[in-house]
Amino acid sequence: MPEVYSWQLGRTMHFPYEEHHPKRQFAFVFNINRCINCQTCTMACKSTWTFGQGQEHVWWNNVETKPFGGYPQHWDAKLLAMLEKANPGGQVWAHSSDTNKQAPFGRFDGKTIFEAAKSQHSPDGPKQALGYIPTPEEWESPNIYEEVTVGSPWKNKEFGGSVSLPEHKVWYFYLARLCNHCTYPACVAACTRQAVYKRPEDGVVLIDQSRCNGYQKCVDACPYKKAIYRPSTGTSEKCVACYPRLEGKDPLISPNGEPAETRCMTACVGKIRLQGLVEIDEDGTWKHDSTNPIYFLARERNVALPLYPQFGTEPNGFYIPPRWVPRGYLEQMFGPGVQSAIDQYCCPDRELLAVLQLFRTTQQIIFRFEIEQGPKVGEVEVTMPDGSSKTQELFNDTVRGFNSLDREVVRVTIEEPTVVRPSMHVNSI
Repeated sequence: MPEVYSWQLGRTMHFPYEEHHPKRQFAFVFNINRCINCQTCTMACKSTWTFGQGQEHVWWNNVETKPFGGYPQHWDAKLLAMLEKANPGGQVWAHSSDTNKQAPFGRFDGKTIFEAAKSQHSPDGPKQALGYIPTPEEWESPNIYEEVTVGSPWKNKEFGGSVSLPEHKVWYFYLARLCNHCTYPACVAACTRQAVYKRPEDGVVLIDQSRCNGYQKCVDACPYKKAIYRPSTGTSEKCVACYPRLEGKDPLISPNGEPAETRCMTACVGKIRLQGLVEIDEDGTWKHDSTNPIYFLARERNVALPLYPQFGTEPNGFYIPPRWVPRGYLEQMFGPGVQSAIDQYCCPDRELLAVLQLFRTTQQIIFRFEIEQGPKVGEVEVTMPDGSSKTQELFNDTVRGFNSLDREVVRVTIEEPTVVRPSMHVNSI
């Protein structure tokens, strides 16, 4: 099996295919701290792509309540248990302070789903990726355990102590998910028909319906369970990243062919989502571009982290972790960069605060941002997760976002302006 390099693991790993990368990569950042579980993103995707016969159980985008929720049920807990069984006590990160851009989280010494599959065999031969096919019952409830908490606010009568930072004693959080359009997709690795592929122009992972025979190898292999079998057609389907919008085919949103964000991104009420396209060098690394907001958040600052990087697929979906959740739980989900990410988010510096304003401000994809410095408007004492205090200086900077044609599409200030309308009658708003 060939060797490929994963910057999220900090090492080379096994993958069925040689290194081959697109010119640009579809990627996104979700700020979990802002998600309100309104499911607007879910229904936007459902009404656009998965409303047909045989798709009743198909949710390309879903929002689940962690730690108990999941769609399909227990998708992550099951695979984590399988990896632990395949490599008892070995699924750990090496503690190292010697990190760089090609290994920002250190080194993962455990087994990926591709490496753990070496000892796994199915009736039709060895498996390319460790996985399983969910039962029909596990596909039944997309919002199971919604808003079910961990802990009890009544234990020892610790009423006030249950909701204090840095870690709540009673907690849950919302996790919005869609296909991560991974750099090393398990669905691509597992498909015996080679029906699953990555587009060379943007890295979007698609399933060729004319080649798919419905073997469900992709469903078995995808660790995030985002390839879903459709019984009415006998084929598997998955998120297509709204690729017509990426191609600038919408005449209203993209009059000049500018790439636009997906339906789930643009519908987000809580403004938790930011989508982009990042340039990829020939060796597969992200081309350095600190003015690209996705690169800035995921690679420059590492404030947005990959979901279960230890699976080995190098997902291109990134999350700003929630501040109130126990660190151990977050670290098994997002890796060892959690504390640094939360520290930065709790007290963002001038540049990071400006970039955070870009979430859900325009339907066109932002390829570049600029910050125009403004006057100082205040100071705030911030209590950091370790209990220390830090003074945050606030400046009313203006952040400008530019599309693929380098035309300005958004301009936002840090201090939101207040507009008072003249009173005309009693019930004026």
